[in-house]
Amino acid sequence: MKRTLITAAMAVSLAVSAGVVPVAAQDGLEGDLTLWHTYSSGAGTELDALNTVIANVAAANPGLNVEVLEVPFGDVFNKWQLEVASGEGPDLMVVPNDSLGQLTRDGLIADITDMVPAEALAELSQLSIDGSSVDGRLMQVPESLKAVAMYYNKDKVATPPATTDELLAAVQGGLKLGLLQGIYHNFGFAGAFGGSLMGADGKCTADAGGFADALQYLADLKAAGAVIDPSYDNMANGFKDGTYDAIIDGPWAAGGYAAAVPNLGVAAMPAGPGGPSLPFAGVDGWLINPNGNMELAVKAALAMTSAENQKVFADTAFHIPSNTTIAIDDPISEQFAAAVANGYPRPQSAQFGAFWGPFGDALNKVLDAGMAPADAIAEACAAMNTANGF
Repeated sequence: MKRTLITAAMAVSLAVSAGVVPVAAQDGLEGDLTLWHTYSSGAGTELDALNTVIANVAAANPGLNVEVLEVPFGDVFNKWQLEVASGEGPDLMVVPNDSLGQLTRDGLIADITDMVPAEALAELSQLSIDGSSVDGRLMQVPESLKAVAMYYNKDKVATPPATTDELLAAVQGGLKLGLLQGIYHNFGFAGAFGGSLMGADGKCTADAGGFADALQYLADLKAAGAVIDPSYDNMANGFKDGTYDAIIDGPWAAGGYAAAVPNLGVAAMPAGPGGPSLPFAGVDGWLINPNGNMELAVKAALAMTSAENQKVFADTAFHIPSNTTIAIDDPISEQFAAAVANGYPRPQSAQFGAFWGPFGDALNKVLDAGMAPADAIAEACAAMNTANGF
């Protein structure tokens, strides 16, 4: 973990060196704040954008001192839970809304519904607000949106496969496809085969169709020559060094891929016989510690997600802004914005928490042990329902 203290004097220097014109100071941004992030786990461009934005805000607010701590993504939620539960922890952190619902139910993040003025939300997309809310209460300050899509090397792939049949045929014909063996990255294929995860009551409905077909499709891709690897680094590095012609990944990695693959393309995950692929649509946002300086933390989060600062993230790190007034004119970002708009909003219900283990196991059992997809999904759905008391 790396710790940095950004004072006003340092921020002015950083802002000038980065070519930043500080935005107007906001009333109340005076005092000490500690924030956490995980942005070194991506391509590095996210960290560049974050440093610029923090410097921008601190330079405009001479009385604000910000202590910044990098936390590995795999540790950040557990570390937050432990520290906040003990009455400690940072004032705020920026993370995906992966655990927003559970942290809310556990009382480990502040309800900021009444702390964020209506005008601060007026320019934000409804998807970003909904993805930052639990049971109608705003639980984070929305920063950006994300969903996975297909990266491809235009020097090797003239036209990206638009359907699951086209992708399978392309792999059979020699397309070098690398996929991560994980349920998050491959979830969208269930929608392509018409699958629906849960009913309105939270009961698992994946065994009614679509999900088993998606697992069978992944097994067919593997049999045709696609490499499905449980190591994210192997997939990412394989695309960068030319081992793979195409992969499925998110916008957080776009900076690294753009640097390594000069003729980079992005397209939607292929549609299938049941409709478009429906990857998870998530929201990155600033969570506020109920033990900390909540008022200052909320104001700082709003400053760091101003239109000017969201533009920094969009231009530097391919973030899809939550602010709808920011034009998206990069072709890579445009594709990810479409993936978000057409994705499956990540649920925040208690029932959804029981999805990950059983369905990750189902994927592994099919790909590694040859289990029949229908049996694997029936088992996973039953386990999810049992965990939820159905």
